[in-house]
Amino acid sequence: MSGQFYDVIIVGAGPTGSYAAYELSSSGYDVAVFEQKSAPGLDVCCTGIISTKCFQSLDLKQDMILTKVKSAKFFSPSGRCLRLQSKNVQAYVVNRLLLDKVLASKAQSQGAQYFFSSRVINIIPGKDSIQAEASCFGDRKIFSARAVVLANGFMPKLPRKLGLGKIKNFLVGAQGKVEAKNVDEPEIYFGQEIAPGAFAWLIPTHVRNSTNKAYVGLLATSQARLHLQKFLNNLFDQGRITSQEVKIEQKSIPVGTLTRSYRDRVLVIGDAAGQVKPTTGGGIYFGHLGAKIAAEVLDEALSSDNLTAVQLSRYQKQWKAKLGKELSLGYRARWAYTKLSDRQIEGIFNALDSSGMAEASLNSGNFSFDWHSNFILSILKHSSAYPLLKIRHLLSREASL
Repeated sequence: MSGQFYDVIIVGAGPTGSYAAYELSSSGYDVAVFEQKSAPGLDVCCTGIISTKCFQSLDLKQDMILTKVKSAKFFSPSGRCLRLQSKNVQAYVVNRLLLDKVLASKAQSQGAQYFFSSRVINIIPGKDSIQAEASCFGDRKIFSARAVVLANGFMPKLPRKLGLGKIKNFLVGAQGKVEAKNVDEPEIYFGQEIAPGAFAWLIPTHVRNSTNKAYVGLLATSQARLHLQKFLNNLFDQGRITSQEVKIEQKSIPVGTLTRSYRDRVLVIGDAAGQVKPTTGGGIYFGHLGAKIAAEVLDEALSSDNLTAVQLSRYQKQWKAKLGKELSLGYRARWAYTKLSDRQIEGIFNALDSSGMAEASLNSGNFSFDWHSNFILSILKHSSAYPLLKIRHLLSREASL
């Protein structure tokens, strides 16, 4: 198969890569997808929480939903609980393994060809084509195409070798599956001792009686596995989970974007480009939006046989117009949060709880599960509590740097 010539080679069979493969294949292009794992969705470190809007845009079926989310509990460093509930379902926890399989199957139904256990180790640009060197079951093979799309997650090597820059900052996510007791809605835990620079979670996936399956995990600026093990031990000591011995998966999550997400015959989408929510580390929806734009730009470029960097630069202009403001504020908010002490985080909980501001904003009609900038600005604008004033000051200072 290494002698076959494709219109597009896509590196990575996650939701972003498979959606791009589906769109391009549906437009009549010969597409090959290379995935280093032996099947879609294996060993994924992701809760699978997506908004109802994202669920609809991906055109998914109801049998993929594990739980529906319309409320959540937020815990301060001291253990104070702030419970928020919306009038409508805000998000779904979907079966992430099934999500990857379904999206890959949809792309295959349109003619996309998948190569599993095939890791792309090099991209070789040429004048009239571009080549991908892949290790397929241990054998190195060369595949040629008119264009390449990198959708292989936060793997800096290939973009750097192509001169597209490097995302320097990142968080580390760690997660495992547990048997939990009396957990019927998502629980989010804050505190620099619990999850430095971020937060931890306990997310139910199957609710039945008093015991259910759940994801437990956290994001951290460093030593995520160690912090997660401590969190697991605490949950076990409290009787919240049946065992603290779980298989832990880890994943690096970019905090920043590539200098360029395009060049001659190349586009970069999803986590690989930095299309990730800075506030939560979620990448499915932003990656989905990036894949849609990439497929549209590539369709036009392939149709006109103009795959130059100048032509493909439209992709970066469009996705940054769509996501740029959200990402910029999110980066500054995340940076400011890392500067807070647990005492100051506690003060934020006190301010939000006593004023009822968080729940009012949640049910105001302006809240979006995917777009957090308006919610952040609303909270900062209407609060005089010192910790929130400090975040406002830090955001303003960061913006002027």
